[in-house]
Parts: sequence; structure tokens; C-alpha cells
Amino acid sequence: MKALVHTAPFKFEIRDVPVPTPQENEVRIRVQAVGICGSDVHGYTGTTGRRIPPIIMGHEASGVVDEVGRAVTGVAPGERVTFDSTVYCNHCPACRLGKVNLCQTRKIVGVSTPTFHADGAMAEYVVVPSWIIHKLPAAVSFEEAAMIEPAGVGMHAARITPIDVNDVVVVVGAGQIGLLTGQGARIKGAGTLVFMDVKEDRLAFAKKMGADFVVNTATGDPAEALRKAIGRPDADVVFEAVGVEATVAMSLRLTKLGGNLTLIGNVTPQIQMNLQEIVSREVTIRGSAAIAGEYPACLNYIAQGRLEVKPLISRILPLTEGQASFDALHHGEPGLMKILLRP
Repeated sequence: MKALVHTAPFKFEIRDVPVPTPQENEVRIRVQAVGICGSDVHGYTGTTGRRIPPIIMGHEASGVVDEVGRAVTGVAPGERVTFDSTVYCNHCPACRLGKVNLCQTRKIVGVSTPTFHADGAMAEYVVVPSWIIHKLPAAVSFEEAAMIEPAGVGMHAARITPIDVNDVVVVVGAGQIGLLTGQGARIKGAGTLVFMDVKEDRLAFAKKMGADFVVNTATGDPAEALRKAIGRPDADVVFEAVGVEATVAMSLRLTKLGGNLTLIGNVTPQIQMNLQEIVSREVTIRGSAAIAGEYPACLNYIAQGRLEVKPLISRILPLTEGQASFDALHHGEPGLMKILLRP
């Protein structure tokens, strides 16, 4: 089969590789669409230690079941499916509590580290465990289904964060995860939704996607901009979807007394925070990691038209355009949000 293989920092090759054979509890999928995640783009630079070459990336995908292992039940060849990005064990304490995103032995499809290697879906076929498979509703296209993983990340962040009806919610970072988190917050009842970013094109996109207000934090004091927009300088809930020290500090300042700050961005491994601001203002800070059961809800919301993912898809290209696509995303081409590849 043809596969896009990451061979060295910033480098990919289209290679002929063996078609994977599903083991007794696995499913082989003929891939119809696969997304390039921001973590893939970081990984191809060779700086993260999580895409060690050679590796076939791709954990945001959809396709048609091609073959199942002899012990697999509940899914059959010909069915349209997507799959969770996390391979969890189902047995550890976290898994038994339903927190599969915190599985003690979890692996990520399309990721290679010093401790594990799991080829992904930037190929004609991919093999995954049967228990991470999700069938597609008839109203959900393969392209939309390839967006379920980032949608699930955003929905998980919204689900674990207390949001009351009519709350003011600020999302710092108007990339795809921020935009999807905002939709999740709206579904939960957020009354006023504000997006903050430093890129005007992203803020304009957020406005099109339903933001009540947008703030360019590069042009002035975000708290004062918030006051002018909604009559107060803070928010009930803030989601940080960038992951660097400056935006985390800003997000903390924008969270009201006794409010909730959820951190999704994960770029800078270590940051400093103002302990007195956290303690004296009783701000609740939580991390949000991956997905823990939100796939079915996201599929249903997309089928019902309550969750929009199509507008986030900037390009759909053949697998042979993989190198150019990664390069464009890495260089931050204006207006570019999500690229899907068709193996």
C-alpha cells in the first residue's frame, strides 16, 4: 500500500509498505480521509520526541472497515467508521473510571516515542483495536468524521468545565481546538462567547463561527477590551487553547473571582504562574487532556447540525501533497486551518 512516511525532521516520503494484518481483536480500515493535527506538525520538526522516524502519522481519520480479527464482534466489513486517537487498555484504574484519556498504558495512533510505536492513518490502510471504533451516522461524511478527534478534544474540555446557563466564556486562541471548544461551551449553555487571538484572520473566522465578540490581544489591554464589549473585565469561564506562558498568565487575569480556568494548550512544557492570584482569588484551574467518551456525542451533534466542522476544513488533498501540506501548516500560511488528506 502507499503510505506517507515521516523519515527525518521536516521530511516525508511516499513509500510502498506492507498492508497491515489485523490481529484477533483488531480492525483494518481503508482510509477515506485523514487530518493533519497541530501535534503532527510540531512532531515533524523533530523537536517533540513523539514522532520518531520512521513513522506513519495520522490519528484523525475515517474510512470503511476492510477486515476484522477473528475475535472482533459488533463491527463488520463495509461499515463506515472513525476511531479514537487513544489506544487505552480498558483495565487500569483510570479506564475503569471511564477516564480512558488517562489510561496508564495509553498509546496514541500515529505516534512514535522511545517507549512505543503505533503507525497511523496517513496510508491506504490502518489497523486499530476494535474497542476504539465508532460507527458513523448516515448524515456524517467521511470528511466530517475525520474532524471528530479535534471536536472531541474541544467537547471534552467543555464537558469537564462547570458552565452555567448564560455564563460569559472567553476562549484564548482561535485555532481549530479553540473554535471547537467554543462550540462545546455554547452547547453547554454559554450565554456570551468571546474569542481572543493575535491574528485578525482567525478572529474574523471566529466571528463567522458564532463568536459574540472578538478581541485582538496584540492591540491593547484585553481586560479593558472585554469591559468595553460586555461591561466587565473578566469572564466566568476561560479556556486557554494556546499553551504558552504569556497566554496562560493573561487567561488567569481574565478569570473572575472564584471562576474556572481550563488549560488545553500544551506547547511549553514548563511555565511560571502567579500563586497569589490563584489562591487569593480562589480560581479553579484544571487541565484538559484528549478525549474520554465524547465521540458519540460529537457524531450526533454533527449529524443534527449542532456542531459545525466543515467550515474548519481548508483543503482536501491527495496523500502525495502531504509534504507540501505539512510545510504550509508549519509556516503558518494565512487563513489555513485544517488540511485533510485522501490516501
